[in-house]
Amino acid sequence: MLFLNLQMLLSSFPAFVKDELHGGDVAVSLVTSVFAFTAIASRFMTAALMRKVSRDKLLLSGLLLALLTTAVYSFAQSIPALLALRVGYGIGFGMASTILPTIASQIIPSRRMGEGIGYFGLSTSLAMSVGPMIGINLMERHGFGALTAAGAVAIAVMVPVFLASKLAGESHHAAEPADRRSSRPAERQGAGGFNHSLWFPAFLNALLSITYSGLLSFIVLYGEFAGLAQVGLFFLFNAATIVLVRPLSGKLFDRKGPVPVLIPAGLLVSASMLILSYSHTLPMLVISALLYGLGFGAIQPTIQAWMLRSSTKAQYSAANSMFYNSTDFGVAVGALLLGAVATLSDYAVMYRFSAAIMLLFVLLFAGSRVLRSTRLKIGRESENGIGSVN
Repeated sequence: MLFLNLQMLLSSFPAFVKDELHGGDVAVSLVTSVFAFTAIASRFMTAALMRKVSRDKLLLSGLLLALLTTAVYSFAQSIPALLALRVGYGIGFGMASTILPTIASQIIPSRRMGEGIGYFGLSTSLAMSVGPMIGINLMERHGFGALTAAGAVAIAVMVPVFLASKLAGESHHAAEPADRRSSRPAERQGAGGFNHSLWFPAFLNALLSITYSGLLSFIVLYGEFAGLAQVGLFFLFNAATIVLVRPLSGKLFDRKGPVPVLIPAGLLVSASMLILSYSHTLPMLVISALLYGLGFGAIQPTIQAWMLRSSTKAQYSAANSMFYNSTDFGVAVGALLLGAVATLSDYAVMYRFSAAIMLLFVLLFAGSRVLRSTRLKIGRESENGIGSVN
């Protein structure tokens, strides 16, 4: 529900900014990037606060702040007022989106991390796929005010569910024997140290998120440019393949590692962006959406599981924070970068640029695997040489 709220509004902000507030492409980019950068800062703050403050209190505070700002979006009468609300929303969303996946990742056994994150990630992926379609339709039929009301309801229903689950958890906790309660993980998270091996997968996730930013920020405008009246269907067909591939890619990662998932999936996303750039008919749009769902739905949970498997349990909150920060960083940079490309050329060229970014993704990952294999081979040869001398 948290990500549904986010995605419903993100896809419709461009039209609101241009039609109601008379902003240009730069203003459209800022509405996305200001939120994303604020969410990144908020996650760093939340990771630090989780060592001192109950995560339940932090989660509830984040949800209420996101709810409040969503409810008043439609009352913004200027770009600066809207940007101020986006800052507030970014703080609330950053807090909640750090704590929820941390709770999930602590439940999943390490050996099944890929599969577990694949299932948990269905919630965010489905929201990222159907949310924009819902938002676009609500915006077109009922206006931005109705859309923000629906977004507020999406978060509002989380609060009683959260409170009820908290009470149920406390009742169960009280009924447990003392020795079992003492073995439960602490609610506050230890520092755990920073894992520098997370930088590379986080960078790859940021590259993927740049392409997704191009869809969120500009696909409605591209539909007008290319004469695609039903461009919102992209997200529906995208969702169909995400549902299929998420659990399968997680199991494949658990058995074989990231290589057999990330390389073909990266090529699928690149092909999707290229096909989209030439799409002037609904069948081409559908093919692009199906390919994007296969690629995106496989890459995101694999990278998140890769980062978690590279971390200790004490580092899970930091790993999840870095994963979602890299997503928001890619979305923010993508909105600015792709907006500049679209301004200098057109939206079709912009999506071809996105295709090139995913080719870079594949080349960097494949190159890192070759280097890793070479280092391991040299290490083994060195050990064998030392052994033979001894």
